[in-house]
Amino acid sequence: MSDSTWQSTFQDLGRKLIDTTFVVIDLETTGGAPHLGAAITEIGAVKVKAGEVLQEFNTFVNPEHPVPLYITELTGINDAMLAGAPTTYEVFPSLMDFLGDHQSTVLVAQNAPFDLSFLKYAASINKYPWPNFPVLDTAIIARKVLTRDEVPNCRLGTLAEFFGTSTTPNHRALDDARATVDVFHGLLERLGSLDIYTLEELLNFGKRIKRPKSPELKQPTSSKE
Repeated sequence: MSDSTWQSTFQDLGRKLIDTTFVVIDLETTGGAPHLGAAITEIGAVKVKAGEVLQEFNTFVNPEHPVPLYITELTGINDAMLAGAPTTYEVFPSLMDFLGDHQSTVLVAQNAPFDLSFLKYAASINKYPWPNFPVLDTAIIARKVLTRDEVPNCRLGTLAEFFGTSTTPNHRALDDARATVDVFHGLLERLGSLDIYTLEELLNFGKRIKRPKSPELKQPTSSKE
């Protein structure tokens, strides 16, 4: 069987990206790692399908401890803003309802391991099961499809500027999620030129195509990087 025949068969069997529901999610937190005591302060998410925004989700979250000054300086989020906000335990039912079923929803995030670490930790300590969502990372996809001549790094701000997003990232969850949506759509257009049209192909993208050299030497410690 030729490569082109295999690819055509794979695309016929796979879930087409244009028919897939994506939830692009972003968090603000009190620090870099949940197991070190940091907690979620804000959740922003945008549900999209076929290039169209279906719904948005946004809420402050009470971290149940003071917000460090450097976080307030970065995000503008302070203790007074969070005083009356729901806890993660109270937020999770509405969040999970928004995310939907893991068999129909694909999660997308910029530096996804950061956001997923907080979401899974919060689910665990609050005794909520975390569905096995497929996950796509815009930073990883960007490193594979954009050259260093196009972008010096794959931080959200850099990618947003490159793709001309309608919302400028500003370290607030919903705005950053909105910017990530535009970045994701820009990356999907690039993927189309590589004949990647199904979720299965995209999830296997890194296995089939050699990753180009990147100037970045380590993983960033912020969800925005």
